[in-house]
Amino acid sequence: MPVQVILGAQWGDEGKGKIVDMLSEQADIVARYQGGANAGHTVVIGDRQYVLHLIPSGMFHPHIICVIGNGTVIDPAALMSEIAQLEAAGIKVSGRLLISHNAHLIMPYHKLLDVIREQTSTKIGTTGRGIGPAYIDKFMRTGIRIVDLLDRDVLAAKLKTNIEEKNRILTRVYGESKIDVDAIIAEYEDFDKRIDEYVTNTAVYLNQAIAAGKSIIAEGAQGALLDVDHGTYPYVTSSNPTSGGACTGLGIPPTAITSIVGVVKAYSTRVGNGPFPTELHDGTGERLRTVGNEFGATTGRPRRCGWFDAVAMRHSVMVNGIEQVAVTKLDVLDGFDEIGICVAYEHRGKRLRHFPTDLRTLEDVTPVFEFFPGWKTPLSAAGRYEELPENARRYLEQMAEMTGTRLWVVSTGPRRDQTIAPPVGADQHR
Repeated sequence: MPVQVILGAQWGDEGKGKIVDMLSEQADIVARYQGGANAGHTVVIGDRQYVLHLIPSGMFHPHIICVIGNGTVIDPAALMSEIAQLEAAGIKVSGRLLISHNAHLIMPYHKLLDVIREQTSTKIGTTGRGIGPAYIDKFMRTGIRIVDLLDRDVLAAKLKTNIEEKNRILTRVYGESKIDVDAIIAEYEDFDKRIDEYVTNTAVYLNQAIAAGKSIIAEGAQGALLDVDHGTYPYVTSSNPTSGGACTGLGIPPTAITSIVGVVKAYSTRVGNGPFPTELHDGTGERLRTVGNEFGATTGRPRRCGWFDAVAMRHSVMVNGIEQVAVTKLDVLDGFDEIGICVAYEHRGKRLRHFPTDLRTLEDVTPVFEFFPGWKTPLSAAGRYEELPENARRYLEQMAEMTGTRLWVVSTGPRRDQTIAPPVGADQHR
């Protein structure tokens, strides 16, 4: 059974793009299972940086077939722009990208409603890409799927019904102008012609690949603590980045999954609103942001920064079944005298045993930190785990021990070659 799930174990932005790119060298297929163009997966090859939003991060290996599963929501403009950018960079997409016929489409009215709602209701900190409203329509059973593009009459009927409803909301509730139905129908008919070569029943394709023994990487977007069911609701994304989302988002059985890897930063970040117990509102937090270049790959927004949160990570390990962790951006901590790990929360005089997902409690907890000595030397020269400074190894092993996981790989920079595999014996903490 050859499916390996790679997911973000924190609040997203953990560096999944690099890890998936690295793994793709030995895989056959990389399949994205949820989210939309609100994701930003960064891959650095040589002196060039690529940021992907919808296309899986395996695209930079010519032998890889990339799949966008039914659990994603697709913005046609973003997808076609991404394909064009890759092709212009000499990366062949045609013949290597498959898109589920059951994936839902983001419509212009979804983006408009996303922006308006963010301005007029509880500010979640969305990207304004229309992700949430598209998922709302999906679960209201009024969404437009790629398969609907195949029949103009079906598409026109669904769009007219949807747009009539959206126009009532836009004009009566928000005082906005009406949307032109015919213009949208024409736009999406054009998109159908351009996307047709990529569309297939990806669930059938992936299950046939599993039966044939192909190696598949299931790539998640965002992070487990933003999961709509298991994250810091309502400050979450609109899908399931957790490992269970790989099955529903790709149409594969749980029995096909052989391993689950959580990608985690050596510290913590969060973009957008919502509780963040270890956030640092001082010069240390600003230093993490500056040294780590913590600005969103999709929006450019500055990320909130803080020390590594072992309590939140244990929750992520529990709900995902994470066995191994890929620790990224360890090099950002090179210059710190001491480095903190949140080992517990206190709430009204009590220590909490579990990560609270109810908003009031989580906003009111006090993090309990344990501090470790820094290594005060660049990690760029280390090619093997044993060459890392002793304090860096001790810090990594504490991360693993406190979260009940095994160290799998350690990233010491953005390039492919800045990756270290710990030896057996450094990962005995599970």
